[in-house]
Amino acid sequence: MEGDRPESAVAIKGIERELICPACKELFTHPLILPCQHNVCHKCVKEILFAFEDSFADGGSESSNQSSPRIRISASSMDRIDRISRSASQRRSFGWRGRKRNSLTPRSTLFPCPGCQRDIDLGERGINGLFRNFTLETIVERYRQAARAAIAIMCDFCKPPPQESTKSCMDCSASYCNECFKIHHPWGTLKAQHEYVGPTTNFRPKILMCPEHEMERVNMYCEICRRPVCHLCKLGGCHANHRVTTMSTAYKTLKEKLSKDIEYLISKESQVKAHITQLDLLLKETECNSERAKQEASQSFEKLYHVLEEKKSAALRAIETSKNIRLEKLQTQVEEYQGLLENNGLVGYAQEVLKETDPSCFVQTAKQLHVRIQKATESLKTFRPAAETTFEDFVVDIAKQEDILGDLSFHSNGLEIPEINEEQSRMYNQALISWECPGKTDSADIYVLEYHKLNREEENVTWQKTEVCGKSKVVSDLDDDSSYAFRVRGYKGSICSPWSREVILRTPPAPVFSFLFDDKCGYNNEHLQLNPRRTSVESRAGFPLLLGSERLQVGCYTTLDYIIGDTGIAKGKHFWAFRVEAYSYLVKVGVVPSNKIQKLFHSTHDVTSPRYEQDSGHDSGSEDAFFDSSQPCTLVTLGMKKFFIPTTPAALKDPASRILPLPSCLGICLDCDRGRVGFYDAGRMKCLYECEVDCSGIMYPAFALMGGAAVHLEEAATAKYREYNDDI
Repeated sequence: MEGDRPESAVAIKGIERELICPACKELFTHPLILPCQHNVCHKCVKEILFAFEDSFADGGSESSNQSSPRIRISASSMDRIDRISRSASQRRSFGWRGRKRNSLTPRSTLFPCPGCQRDIDLGERGINGLFRNFTLETIVERYRQAARAAIAIMCDFCKPPPQESTKSCMDCSASYCNECFKIHHPWGTLKAQHEYVGPTTNFRPKILMCPEHEMERVNMYCEICRRPVCHLCKLGGCHANHRVTTMSTAYKTLKEKLSKDIEYLISKESQVKAHITQLDLLLKETECNSERAKQEASQSFEKLYHVLEEKKSAALRAIETSKNIRLEKLQTQVEEYQGLLENNGLVGYAQEVLKETDPSCFVQTAKQLHVRIQKATESLKTFRPAAETTFEDFVVDIAKQEDILGDLSFHSNGLEIPEINEEQSRMYNQALISWECPGKTDSADIYVLEYHKLNREEENVTWQKTEVCGKSKVVSDLDDDSSYAFRVRGYKGSICSPWSREVILRTPPAPVFSFLFDDKCGYNNEHLQLNPRRTSVESRAGFPLLLGSERLQVGCYTTLDYIIGDTGIAKGKHFWAFRVEAYSYLVKVGVVPSNKIQKLFHSTHDVTSPRYEQDSGHDSGSEDAFFDSSQPCTLVTLGMKKFFIPTTPAALKDPASRILPLPSCLGICLDCDRGRVGFYDAGRMKCLYECEVDCSGIMYPAFALMGGAAVHLEEAATAKYREYNDDI
């Protein structure tokens, strides 16, 4: 046995990398098995969850992320924690308004795994539903013992000074020397039957208990969830419909598979060594190639530096030359004006000439002097510096060069330019930007999405940047009623593609209002059908419509079926969007005040019309010209792929002038403070029609359908978590 110890110690030390926690980068302490089959220390899981809760409470502030000096959470993990907290806060913000949620609904816990960099769902029980990995814990303990072979484990019950322990009791979870073990485990008692092993600090329970049913031992293995379960989990728990097997069968099966895989790897040892040798050569080759690439990059930048130095020297020389010329001119002008002072220069000389008494000599000198005096007098009246002091002509415009240098990167080597898909991209409560590459090869590893608000007053555009691993991104915190430009480029290592074509999208004119269709107030379930989420309503032209059409011979319309939103608006400005199916025959959309809801559902205006009454004597629609003005709500008419602008006294009489193509997505903007409602093409955020509305009461979204028709509420743009499959 003594001869085997060094070899065993070497084997243990060789697996050290497998015994390191991915969170704290230290040896595992009470490791827990995550649903993704990675292991994390119990303390690390708690600290990461606390960091997540602090991030959620503080809105993802950086100060809340430094929750523990022990744990080393990477920047990517903290980004995921911030993303989870933002999405959770968004879900809560959507839930309080309009959605009637059940408070007893189980709430799952998302955990950013530091091993696979994914967001793992821990379920309703969270950390309490995770198994402790006792096998890994035992291996870590053996490694620690091999690492500290010279350090003895002392007896827990000796009087000072304690003696070195000789055995450890697994039932008492304590270590003893020979004398203390005999005292605490006397013969003929139950303690004498306790299980004891060599000195250790790793005490594991004899029976693995179920984390969900703490009094039950696990005796089965769920093949779907790949975890041990108890019989209560199978009878009525979350594994009731899952395929399970006995623990002994699972043990035998998994041990056979693992043994075969290990034997296969051992048999391929020569191949593994050959691969290691090849990888060592690739490491050296990578080092050499990187040094060569550094030299080439340095030479390229040295050329740029040389060009810039030449341009810099030429610019400085031009400025210096211009400065000297201007200084010379100004200095000459200073000297000329100094000569105009008394007893100085020209004035002093003129004063001396005036002392001449000989007329002929005076006239000979004074004529030329008088011309100079006149010029000096004129220069005083129209003073102008001989040179400009500003150097505006010497300002170097480097805006374009900055953009070019900002885009400076390695050659793309065929990396394709991504294209923003305008059909899949949309702007609602947030901006959902999707893009794709024309080809399927040489796709980028990561993308950079940039966007900025279009503002004519700003000369220098500041792009906001975000990195994306996929091909779509949800952008939040955008201003209402504003236009934004988006562009994207791909990166593959240090190589990047050119920027895509810029796409401009406009945000809604007001904050997005969330609601569902009301399935109680006035809802006619015989004519209308709601989906389970109450986001879509459909009017079916079925048997009841045929029965109602019997009265068409006496001039009766078939009634409209109304439905409203389940949440009202009391004040402020709000926007919501929806889609009307192309096959819809007749749909009316708008708003209705709370004090007229009953009148809306009992209105008879849609049942009969004087246009078709037998006794009216009319054969035209003159009586219907302003029919909408008498309605209890403000609605516009849609149908047959058309949008009909309501008639007004100032509108043109030509019906064709007020018929527009039906947009793929419609929006309504209600401004309670101004008392106005607008109907929008939500795809372009363009107002098609606006009118006044009475907002004295609480306003509700209103819809009316007749015949075959369907309306779908626009869903909020949210970031969806990626689904993943583990084949462990």
